[in-house]
Amino acid sequence: MDAARSLRSQFPVLERNAYLNAGTCGPVPETARAAALDAWEYATGEGRSGAFYERLIPLSEELRARYARLLNASADHVALTAGTSDGCAHVIAALDLKPGDEVLTADDEHPGVTGPLIAAREQRGVTVKAVPLAEIPGAISDTTTLVACSHVSWHSGAVAPVAEIVAAAARFDVPVLLDGAQGVGAIGLDVAALGVPFYAGSGQKWLCGPVGTGMLYVSPEWTERLGSPAPSYGGLTDHAAGLASGLVANARRHDTPLRDLSIVAAAVAAFDVLDAFGFQALQERAAGLAARLADELRARGATVIDRGATTLVAWDAGGDEAAVAARDRLQAAGVTIRDLPGAGRLRASVGAWNDEEDLDRLLAGLGGGAA
Repeated sequence: MDAARSLRSQFPVLERNAYLNAGTCGPVPETARAAALDAWEYATGEGRSGAFYERLIPLSEELRARYARLLNASADHVALTAGTSDGCAHVIAALDLKPGDEVLTADDEHPGVTGPLIAAREQRGVTVKAVPLAEIPGAISDTTTLVACSHVSWHSGAVAPVAEIVAAAARFDVPVLLDGAQGVGAIGLDVAALGVPFYAGSGQKWLCGPVGTGMLYVSPEWTERLGSPAPSYGGLTDHAAGLASGLVANARRHDTPLRDLSIVAAAVAAFDVLDAFGFQALQERAAGLAARLADELRARGATVIDRGATTLVAWDAGGDEAAVAARDRLQAAGVTIRDLPGAGRLRASVGAWNDEEDLDRLLAGLGGGAA
């Protein structure tokens, strides 16, 4: 409990707000704010020339190493991106999808996946088939070219049957792209054990970093096979060779262009706050609090959406208008959750930095009808 209180004290927003919205963006730790400010002060006072990049590039590699360790992957197999949506879009754009190809996805998928799939459908003639997340393994067939779905559903907190998906996909030699926005930092991860060639994740959600940070795991056998539509500076073998340069033989060829020093510094600082607590302990505490919230909501008559042992709890709010009204009422009372447009649901994202009082404030604000 002392460790939990110590973690909680790192996040200033929790002094006044029951912040339960890490599924959108995690709370920002004070050390991340300080790191970003220090980077801006350095850039303002010293300029942004050689010395600036001598800080930025090594620190970016430190961030890559941290993300890779969390994924249980080699840093050479992890690209730095602007977030989960960026990583998903990169893979879908880089694959040689064409008319007649079929992509299988979930019927409650996030726009980070549906957006590039719509583009592939409209611009490349691809067929997109959507089924419930749990039914994806049985829907994979000889017409399937790619499976692209969430590891943890943003609409429910349900966990995809990844082992079954991978086994079914293997029978037809179909690659799998997992949207790990609600997975990275929230549940235990081992991308090699998952057996998927592509795993995209966010830095701003359960890792509490700045918006504009994220990662994309590309398995070694797909490094060369996956197209590289927009290699940046770090993706070249020889920056000074002009068109004579080649592409690096690792995931850095899939990096998005470098982000600002303040963003990288804040991402590293936020990661280290969580790492000091221990990610397994973080995940166990958050999952336990989320399970308690789900039980309390059910006891109050709410219809909690079927979920897994994750950090998300979603429940029926009686329609979109009711969900927005409840969200805004709670925000005015100092409780931050989100509504899920089109589903008429509310969703709480429970982190290890939260405590029982945060949950009680949410439940009190919802009242007996849980909406």
